[in-house]
Amino acid sequence: MAGSELGEVMTKNLFRLSPLVGLVLSLTANLGFGQSSPRARDLGVPFEGTPGTLNAITDVAGVHVGHTTLIRGEGALRVGEGPVRTGVTVILPRADRLADPVFAGWFALNGNGEMTGTTWIEESGFLEGPISITNTHSVGTVRDAIIGWQVERGVAFQPWSLPVVAETYDGSLNDINGFHVRPEHVRSALEGAAAGPVAEGNVGGGTGMRCLGFKCGIGTSSRVTQGANTYTVGVLVQANFGGARQLTIAGVPVGRALLGDRRAATAESSQPDRGSIIIVVGTDAPLLPHQLKRVARRAALGVARTGGTASNGSGDIFVAFSTANEGSAGVRPTAEVTLLSNSQISVLFEATVEATEEAIVNAMVAAETMVGRDGNRSEALPHDQLREILRRYNRLE
Repeated sequence: MAGSELGEVMTKNLFRLSPLVGLVLSLTANLGFGQSSPRARDLGVPFEGTPGTLNAITDVAGVHVGHTTLIRGEGALRVGEGPVRTGVTVILPRADRLADPVFAGWFALNGNGEMTGTTWIEESGFLEGPISITNTHSVGTVRDAIIGWQVERGVAFQPWSLPVVAETYDGSLNDINGFHVRPEHVRSALEGAAAGPVAEGNVGGGTGMRCLGFKCGIGTSSRVTQGANTYTVGVLVQANFGGARQLTIAGVPVGRALLGDRRAATAESSQPDRGSIIIVVGTDAPLLPHQLKRVARRAALGVARTGGTASNGSGDIFVAFSTANEGSAGVRPTAEVTLLSNSQISVLFEATVEATEEAIVNAMVAAETMVGRDGNRSEALPHDQLREILRRYNRLE
């Protein structure tokens, strides 16, 4: 079987080794059944706030996540052939009620990127269907595949669909102009999406991503608010921004400390002006669209805590949704909705900032060193050195 044929074998939670390239090939419909990689808290990284049971966006009841990961080939770039280091990630806000839109709001901190479907979110206040994240040149394919999937199941709310599909650029590791994400990969992620733990790092749309000078990708976290009413805020990121010198973890200038080490030397060569981050915020708090736009803005503060500055070349685009107020988009003449008072919303802002920061660090901690096209190499964040630096600053738990 040829290497290209191997790359089209669909597997679920299965890893195959290609005899031709000697690389692990994973085409996973769903890696959400458990995390196999360590997380930031496992290393003793301190964070503020109280996480949910899974410390993931799936702590928000009804939210499902699915990944399809494509890794194939090695060596020099051959457009259309590889090497391939990419994929797609999907988030279903109401997995058990696909045709019931959720209230949503979005915000662009810097707009050198793409998130389709946001015009209708801004106009209507509703998100109709799943959110998907992939590489920059696969947005169209993913969008069309989602429409087809919705049509087959009769779950589109309107006679037409306006899917939300976002991207970050993985061309330094991936044959991005080869258009390797295909409709069947999108469908596999959608059909395999599940509740429970969410795989992080080199998975799904985050497979070929780098951030803050090191290998990065998908990360997630959650917070449970305290007080008279308890709500959950969950965040999922696809992180691909910044340079090593900017990297800040738990308030410590980790990147600057690591730059004195040889393992960090290649990280500094990455270009902080070329990168992006997509952030998805979900909550069960009863928020209306204008409030969710406010929540989406606060994700920017979580990015800043890790050292991000929203450079000119960065697409920093965020979307927030609420699973409360079911049935609000129905065809009835009127709908009764519950609104959380603005006087109570600050705890959700704080939770969003905290969960965004941790999700980004989780993405870095989970990611593993990857070699991609033309031998380009993205080093993983060295866990042992991270712990030592945090200990030096008395920030290791």
